[in-house]
Amino acid sequence: MRIHNIYVDDKGETHFRDIEVEWKQEGRGGKTSATFPATGIIFRETPGTYDYEWHPAPRRQYIINLDGGVSIQASDGETRIIGAGEVLLVEDTSGKGHFSKAVEGKMRHSIFVPIE
Repeated sequence: MRIHNIYVDDKGETHFRDIEVEWKQEGRGGKTSATFPATGIIFRETPGTYDYEWHPAPRRQYIINLDGGVSIQASDGETRIIGAGEVLLVEDTSGKGHFSKAVEGKMRHSIFVPIE
């Protein structure tokens, strides 16, 4: 299982990398990871007109897209579309941040899981 990760380097530039979830247990019900710390859960509805210029993340958090995608551009120029069912770990709380916008004008429901 892949998690998209956007992070900031020591020069303030943002980049993407992939994190692979490490499985700790496997049984009849499937595989599970270790427990990750979290401080809450936030539900979000984003309109299809969403177009948010350069900004850093407000906190380190996982974003889990439920039914729509979002286009995210890092300051190094890489753009990824994070689709429905995908997970993004945002860690660019300083620096140039990222640019995000709706995909195909569709509304998106997502869950934010703050980790600080």
